[in-house]
Amino acid sequence: MKKIALITASLALLASPVLAEEAKTVGTAPAEAKFSTVAPNEMFSSKLKGLNVYNQKDESVGEITDIAIKNNAVDALILSVGGFLGVGEHYVAVSPSSVNVRHDAKNDKWLASMNTTKEALKAAPEFKYPK
Repeated sequence: MKKIALITASLALLASPVLAEEAKTVGTAPAEAKFSTVAPNEMFSSKLKGLNVYNQKDESVGEITDIAIKNNAVDALILSVGGFLGVGEHYVAVSPSSVNVRHDAKNDKWLASMNTTKEALKAAPEFKYPK
């Protein structure tokens, strides 16, 4: 019994440098945090997600469901198109420059529009989330 305990303890001691090696952090933290001032009229992702997108005929063509970020900038807006109550819908990734997002100060709400049709978005290549 003492022999098994001694072997177990020895293996634990031999393995600990390997486990410690795996736990190391790579890179360095910035010396000092940088802070920003955010104006009340700036867009927040919480206001963008769930926003219906309308076309030039004031028809709903989709809903912003997600935001893709690449290199610290918005790369794409993920729109949910088609379907009813989540059935039959699919997602498309559109360039943020193709969606006009603005604040309606009179009604204090955000609006999104783009120059397209629901059919064109349904026919666009489907975006699938990576697994």
